[in-house]
Amino acid sequence: MMKKWRLIFLSACAALFLSGCGEPYLSALRPAGEVAEKQFNLLLLATSIMVFVVSVVVIIYLIVLLRFRRKKGNEDRIPKQVEGSHVLEIVWTIIPILLLLILAGPTIAETFKLADVKGMEKTDKEGNRDALVVNVRANLYWWEFEYPDLGIVTSQDLVVPTDEKVYFVLKASDVKHSFWIPAAGGKMDANTDNVNKFYLVFDSKKADEAGNLFYGKCAELCGPSHAYMDFKVKAIPREDFDRWVKAMQNAKAPAAETPLAKEGERLFKENNCLACHAVTPKDTRPEKARTAPNLADFGNRSRVAGILEFNKENIKKWLKDPEAVKPGNLMVYPHDPYTEEELDALAEYLMSFKVQ
Repeated sequence: MMKKWRLIFLSACAALFLSGCGEPYLSALRPAGEVAEKQFNLLLLATSIMVFVVSVVVIIYLIVLLRFRRKKGNEDRIPKQVEGSHVLEIVWTIIPILLLLILAGPTIAETFKLADVKGMEKTDKEGNRDALVVNVRANLYWWEFEYPDLGIVTSQDLVVPTDEKVYFVLKASDVKHSFWIPAAGGKMDANTDNVNKFYLVFDSKKADEAGNLFYGKCAELCGPSHAYMDFKVKAIPREDFDRWVKAMQNAKAPAAETPLAKEGERLFKENNCLACHAVTPKDTRPEKARTAPNLADFGNRSRVAGILEFNKENIKKWLKDPEAVKPGNLMVYPHDPYTEEELDALAEYLMSFKVQ
């Protein structure tokens, strides 16, 4: 029995210790933007009310337990019975109503504020949209980010400016997904039959503390690799964002420079990878034709397949057996498995996909 309690104690200590590990601003309990801050405050309000109610109930329970417990020599004593007390009935009716109003008022007000996306329709004198709008399309098991006013399409890495509203238009191409960046604000469903719209704001100071990198994921069970459906958010100052936009708009198809990369380019074209993958941010194909992630700027990504550390070995691991990395993904396999030399060539070529 003692060994069992030791194991429970050690497990609890380990869980407490490990809860402090991980990347910064990965949790919704550490907000990094206006929307997340408002939602966090509502969470604190709701938690405070629940703690208050539980505390009152526990205190009353303990008072009754101690005061009216059966005592030696007084076993037959019956405490005074209180029935039909109008005062008590009024108290335990009014207090819950007041608590609900305290919770409902701010919740309803903030819900309507956060649902206000009229700002995405405002335009300047030339008809250009004032705000940044990103079309988010969720797929099994990857994310596409289209900047319709900028002519840019990317995948897996979302780039946004800090300290301003960024509006998102969400939809899914296959099954129901859910778009969630815990540190910036939670979550909104991406459906196949309608679009959802909302906005987020990324705080510049918090972004600096997080190394300008936040983490997002799918928050709706969508298949065997749901847990691996991650994406990264690069939140950068507006001037850096403008430079990124200009570079992406001027990006050309990647050119292989080394002999190994040229061999990878040959294999890439020979296996008809371009039928699914675009290699530049200017992808004018209709959405239905964009069946695989856009590989523009792939060489500057922080993860392979959204979950693996970005390095050559993990690229080869993904190319060799995508099913082992993300079960149920729709990556098309070549007719014959790649040799080790072919994997080296393809990985070298893919790592050259960089927009300067």
